[in-house]
Amino acid sequence: MDNLYLFMLIAITVLAVVDIVVGVSNDAVNFLNSAIGSKAIPFKTIMIVASLGIFIGAVFSSGMMEVARKGIFVPGEFFFDEIMIIFMAVMITDILLLDFFNTLGLPTSTTVSIVFNLLGAAVVMALIKTSVSNTETISDIGKYINTDKALTIILGILLSVVIAFTVGAFVQWISRLIFTFHFETKMKHFGAFFGGFSLTAITYFIFLKGLKGTPYYSEMQGSVEGNEIFIMLGSFVFWTLFAYAFQKLTKKSILLIVIAVGTFGLALAFSGNDLVNFIGVPMAAYHSYEAWIASGLDASAFSMGVLEKKVPAEPLLLFISGGVMVVTLWLSKKARTVADTEISLSHQGDTHEKFQPNSLSRGVVKATTFLSDTFEAIVPASIQGKMNVRFEKQEALLSKEKAKDAPAFDMIRASVNLMVAGVLIAIATSMKLPLSTTYVTFMVAMGTSFADRAWGRESAVYRVAGVLNVIGGWFFTAIGAFIASGFVAFLIHWNPSVMTPILLLLTGLIIYRNYKAHKKTSSPKSLEEDYLKQAESSSLQGVIHESASNIASLVKRGNKIYTNAINGLAKQDLAMLKKNKKQIIKLSDEVDELRDNIFYFIKNLDESSVGASNFYIHILGYLQDMVQSLEYITKVSHKHVNNNHKKLKFNQIKELKEVDERFETLFNNIQNAFNTQSFDELSVILGRKAEITSLVTTKIQKQVERTRTEESSPKNTTLYFSLLLETKDLLNATMNLLEEYDHAHDASVKPATLSTEEAKA
Repeated sequence: MDNLYLFMLIAITVLAVVDIVVGVSNDAVNFLNSAIGSKAIPFKTIMIVASLGIFIGAVFSSGMMEVARKGIFVPGEFFFDEIMIIFMAVMITDILLLDFFNTLGLPTSTTVSIVFNLLGAAVVMALIKTSVSNTETISDIGKYINTDKALTIILGILLSVVIAFTVGAFVQWISRLIFTFHFETKMKHFGAFFGGFSLTAITYFIFLKGLKGTPYYSEMQGSVEGNEIFIMLGSFVFWTLFAYAFQKLTKKSILLIVIAVGTFGLALAFSGNDLVNFIGVPMAAYHSYEAWIASGLDASAFSMGVLEKKVPAEPLLLFISGGVMVVTLWLSKKARTVADTEISLSHQGDTHEKFQPNSLSRGVVKATTFLSDTFEAIVPASIQGKMNVRFEKQEALLSKEKAKDAPAFDMIRASVNLMVAGVLIAIATSMKLPLSTTYVTFMVAMGTSFADRAWGRESAVYRVAGVLNVIGGWFFTAIGAFIASGFVAFLIHWNPSVMTPILLLLTGLIIYRNYKAHKKTSSPKSLEEDYLKQAESSSLQGVIHESASNIASLVKRGNKIYTNAINGLAKQDLAMLKKNKKQIIKLSDEVDELRDNIFYFIKNLDESSVGASNFYIHILGYLQDMVQSLEYITKVSHKHVNNNHKKLKFNQIKELKEVDERFETLFNNIQNAFNTQSFDELSVILGRKAEITSLVTTKIQKQVERTRTEESSPKNTTLYFSLLLETKDLLNATMNLLEEYDHAHDASVKPATLSTEEAKA
């Protein structure tokens, strides 16, 4: 058994490294998003500044390590073998839970995860102990859990959500009233004071308040305590003068320094507050193992009261952990995915919305709109007018694709995000409360977005849905961590020597599978073959040629989808039909994206090429008609097989195959014409419409005759008629598309030809 606990200790140590990787992938974006979203500083500079913050912030963690040792449960009530089971269960569950959220691209809290993992595993272990005890019952479970401390932590985390949103919204509202969206001129006059205030808040609360969580504070305690006001005033004067000099000498905004220092400070606060989430349990496990070996007692007889003592963290271990965090920060692709979620929800302009509205988000938006209308009815119009002027902004009309490369918000909001979040996290760190950095930074960002009117009528329902999804994920983190950690602890306790290796192997397999899945889904869509691209040309001729590749791609993919639907029906292949259903949904979403960009397309057109808008709108309409027909054919085919209805008869399948072959030839010809831009061939292809229509009509008539004489399955008849009728609609939409294209091409070519001939004459 001695070897088992050594194996568990080694496994926990390895898991700690993995936990840092998955944890940083989720949490590190908390201090990167403001700088990345504003694009005020080059990306590499942001990463270097954040990396320095992480390294220096590592020393802030030692005062927090007690949370993993005795913050949630009473260690003296457990024996060594039980403690090791708790720690092993916590590490396994924590990694899987955080990696799950990283794969989805949702920010969650590593603090909440570790707290509820410890709570769940400890509660289950306490239940096991009381169930086999002759003197204890389930009512005695309270003596095993540090209830007061656990409730304080949970309450602090929940309050941080409300406080962060409220404070962030208030500070941003005041800042925007003062500086407006045209802040460049205002910053020349008031920038020094704003920079001085912001930098004072960041330096005091992060560097001085944060020091209270470290053993180094005792050396300067006498100089700091009692002199806080003088330190703050001195810092304000220094930073204000610095901001004034910086703006005068460099002719640049002090907000650049605020964002850089804020990123550094928030990275430092993150490292000081959250490193315990990754290495607190492994360090406690190491100290437990060390004490048990020295005792010489049996693992089931050695009480873990030793964990009640305060043990400082080893600086070398902290810096190694900081190094792993920095490497992860630079290399993790999942971190970028999580960052995109928060930035998209706080984007000042129109962007690709990652979340779909739901009933709750619609209700929240309607209620907020009602309150806004009530406020407008109460507040005098003159005051409203003056306030609205402060929030007016000039928006450059870009395509949604180009908008993704533009700053998500300005430097004022980025500065407020960093300042407010840094202050709140530093206060919690100084009080040794494991405040969730994710909750604070996310809710501050949402509060500033709300105050900045980034959630307008066009985007509010999507943004609120996203926020609710993220918050719902936080509750899932708490509940899921508690249940899963307890279940894993139960499995390990059942047979430690067997279940520990099995669970470790299973953890490795799940992480690898998630990695492969994320790699596949996170690849840029624009690099995918046959992906439909937005039109960016500003002339009719340009739009015609740009649209050609989209039509060729859609016809190619539509051809495959139609064929797979027929083959899936013929073979009763549910897997093929299910995959086909996903493909048509993906294609439909891409067409919807093209339609969503029509506003920007029309705005960007040349005055002389406004006619291109009519052509483009009609083309998108016909593409959508084609997709809707394919979607219906795919849906009814999948439904028929999934419901286990009778297989189509041989003659029916044979006739559908015949229609499919004719359509495959048609689609191949269309694809070749558009790929090679041989638009003269379109008239030849259009001439085949009557022939294919006649073929489909003949098949419908044959089925009518079969139905009257031999057909016995109503479901088969309904399916067959549905397929053929929708095929006719697909054909009509395709031919309408070709006619539109043929006419537009002729119209764009003939004027140029005439002008050439006139010049010769």
